[in-house]
Amino acid sequence: MPSDAHTFLFMDLVGFSALTAERGDDSAADVALQLFASVRRVLPRYRGEEIKTIGDAMMVRCEDPRDGLELGLKISEQIGDEGELPPLRIGVHTGPAVYRDGDWYGNAVNVAARLCSAAGGGEVLVSDATREAAGSPGELTFGERQLHWLKNVPEPVAAWSVALRECSAPRRRLPALAQRSTGQHPRGVSLRPSEVTS
Repeated sequence: MPSDAHTFLFMDLVGFSALTAERGDDSAADVALQLFASVRRVLPRYRGEEIKTIGDAMMVRCEDPRDGLELGLKISEQIGDEGELPPLRIGVHTGPAVYRDGDWYGNAVNVAARLCSAAGGGEVLVSDATREAAGSPGELTFGERQLHWLKNVPEPVAAWSVALRECSAPRRRLPALAQRSTGQHPRGVSLRPSEVTS
């Protein structure tokens, strides 16, 4: 892994715009703040750094890719357990980036944000780069490797859905409100076994 590589996590709530329209601005703001408070409680354990929030979205950086991967899973699990928040989606990517005036810039940041948009509700979508940099922790299970064509990213990005191995229960169904507003994200394309690199 390059010495200037960082792991970035982007997360947002599925159906937040519809929730705002249905419940009003004040209620939606309270939901976003509840999400951010939940995330901030676990950041120190995984050496995560909050970079910024906008609307219902949050950007986090980790020096260590394994910390970033495990942080994403912990946040997803914690939000799922709380029940009153809409489903959360998270994108994780590792790569070089530059720091300027309190923020981070670069292709790695853009890919993490786009992977978040491509993820489904309750899903943590992890790039090949992050999985390779983090190794293969035994307590994690990875879904099928898929290619994702991401907005404003010239080449397709290979990524994996990841979960804790003991979590064999199916993903929670989206509430009706979130289902109505999610729309169809372009899903990934599965690779044949011969195309999957170890």
